[in-house]
This record gives sequence, structure tokens and C-alpha cells, in this order.
Amino acid sequence: MFRLEASYILWFLILIPICFFVTWYYFRWKKSAINKAGDYTVFSRLFPSWSEKKEWIKSSMVIIAMGLLLISWANPQWGTRKQKVKAKSSDVIIALDISQSMLAEDISPSRMEQSKRFLKELIKKLRGERIGLVYFAGSAYLQMPLTNDYGSAMDLITTANPSQAGTQGTAITDAIKLSTNIFGKDSPTQKALIILSDGENHESEAITAAREARENGTFVFTLGVGTQEGAMVPFVNNGRKVFKKDKAGNPVKSALNVNLLQDIADAGGGNFYMVDQTLSALKKLDNDIEKIEKQEVEQRSFTDYNSYFQYFLFFAIMLFVIEYLISNKLNKKGGISRLLDV
Repeated sequence: MFRLEASYILWFLILIPICFFVTWYYFRWKKSAINKAGDYTVFSRLFPSWSEKKEWIKSSMVIIAMGLLLISWANPQWGTRKQKVKAKSSDVIIALDISQSMLAEDISPSRMEQSKRFLKELIKKLRGERIGLVYFAGSAYLQMPLTNDYGSAMDLITTANPSQAGTQGTAITDAIKLSTNIFGKDSPTQKALIILSDGENHESEAITAAREARENGTFVFTLGVGTQEGAMVPFVNNGRKVFKKDKAGNPVKSALNVNLLQDIADAGGGNFYMVDQTLSALKKLDNDIEKIEKQEVEQRSFTDYNSYFQYFLFFAIMLFVIEYLISNKLNKKGGISRLLDV
């Protein structure tokens, strides 16, 4: 198992190609300046021992050495021993509404962005549980199966948007049925479905689906995002922000359907919470998940990691030493005999 102890350091590697470009541009400018002052051939005769090629090699070696130092700083590691450990966990599926109505801005910055913020904080609290992701709009589909890969879950939530939906709508019923199928009927007391939506569409079937899910051992929790006063639904058309309109040309206003979400939670044996700016529902929902009976699962984890930063550090130092020893003068004798001119 490979990992970088400080992977964020690798972002600085972006500077390496920039350094190469700056070096190339410097030599080009230098040559141009010499041509303006006089003939470059004449300059070469006046300084017969100067080698532009060696200067470029020396500069390249310094830049490459800097890149190796950055990789060394990130500390590449390799897991050397796997150990099976037993832990207790629950299975949790998060169903996120990605319909266009989630772009409404009745809560800042929008329902969608506030939902993402909430879910990222929720995933941090759910570490240790297996989590899955279901997206729904006009229909529901599995975005990520049950897993302990929290990093992937974070990345998927970050990029969630209405354009990923094939059809528009708020198919909560489909999301509940799909999640129930993913869970299956084994270990019926260790499953939770968290639905985050504005509940815009009135779906009485969703209440029935939630009741059936509870009978199969799945607790259904709902999170409402938006306001009951509602707001118009924006979208971008030809680079301009416009608002969704009905067939009569009137702006469409989307409002939070509290009653539907409350009824779904009641039927599913869970609770309903509002998502606000303070994320006050986060702790309450986490406590609800903790109360669900957990099952003992076997997980494999790497317990020992060996660091390999010293290899990159060694080659970086060697490049610095070689660069220092290499002369920037022309090799008049040829071969390697004049490589080191000290």
C-alpha cells in the first residue's frame, strides 16, 4: 500500500515546469541581448571557454534536484504489513437530491452548496461506518457502493450538480427503493438511509416506500434544505444567469416541503432535521446513527509503513554536488577528461 505522508507538498511540483520555462526564457533573452550589443559569433570568439550548453545542463540539474527535494519532503511510504482487525460499524447510504430546484438560493449560497457542506462534515463524523452514495432527481442511481473510502465520497460530493441527472424531478421514492435493494435483507438492524432534499415534489408513494424500508430494517432520516417561503430556480443560459419559467412564462418558485420530509422520516422510523447555516442538525443526526445497532466486521489495514524519502534526498544531493563540480567552460580536450574543471 503506497501513500504520501504529506501529499499536499506535491502541489509545489507545479513550480518545476515554471522554473524550466523561466530558465529557457532567460537564456533566450541573454542571447538576444548579446545579438543586440554585437554579433553572437564575435562574442563566442571573445569568450571561447564559455559553454551555453553546460550552463543549461547545470540549471536543469538544480531544478530537477529541487523537484526531488519536494518529493522527499512529501515522504513516500509503503505499507509492509497487513493486519486484520475487527471493528463494529453500521451501513449508511446518503441519498442526495441533485434536481435543479436545489440551485435555489433561499439559503446562502444555495441549497446545493449548503447540502455539500453539510454532507462533508457528516462524513467526517461517520468515519468507521460503511457509507454509500445515491443521487436522485427524475430518477435515482447509485453513485458509490458501500465502502470505507471516505476520500472518494468527499470528491464525489464536491462535484455533485444537476447536470449529472438524466431527467429532472425529485424521485424520493426511487431513491428509497434503490437504497433498500443495495442494503439487502441481511443484518436488518444495522442500516440507515439519510435523504437530503427540498422535497419539492409531492410523492405519497415515498411514505409507503419509507415504511417498507423500515420493515426491512432500514431507518430513514430526512434532512430538509431550503425555506418554506421558497425562491426562484436559477440556471445559466448562454453565460447569463436566468430563472426557470413554466409554460406560461412565469418564474418557477421552489419551496421546501417540510410536511413530506417529516412524514417520510416518521414512516421510516427516523427523524427529520433542517439544514441551516450553523449545521446544528449534524450532532443530532450523528447521535441517531450511533444508536443503531452495529455489526462486527473484519477490516484489513496496514500497520507498518516504511519511508523512502532518503532515496530522493540522496539523488537530490548528488545532483547538487555534480552541478557544483561541472564547469561551465567548453571541453577543449573532449571526452570526460574535462568534465570536472576545478
